Amino acid sequence: MQKCVFLADDNAIVRRSLRTVFESAGFSVCGEASDGAQAVERAPSSHPDLIVLDLSMPTMNGLQAAPLLRKKLPEVPIILFTMFAGTVMENHARASGVSTVVSKDRPIRHLVEQARKLMGEKGQA
Repeated sequence: MQKCVFLADDNAIVRRSLRTVFESAGFSVCGEASDGAQAVERAPSSHPDLIVLDLSMPTMNGLQAAPLLRKKLPEVPIILFTMFAGTVMENHARASGVSTVVSKDRPIRHLVEQARKLMGEKGQA
């Protein structure tokens, strides 16, 4: 069965690119949000297998949304996809309920690899 990803990023171009990347890698995209508040509202009804959150979003950022999503969807892994990755950010993100942090500076295949790892899948991106 195809795994479903929920995408939250305030940049529509980034969301469209992520959709293309995940769909090309064999995933489906079950929902999108342009800020953290929308993600908290929409993700539960989308029944995702994974959530990808941007850090810097209006209304509610990824670190604010993560613990709320974790309460609603405790078994769903969350990737914080950000330009501000680093050890301090990763520690803060994990304390907020994020499963892992992926830097937007890394090749996009790294995001897909982390998604597969978190969902227990094997295979190349």
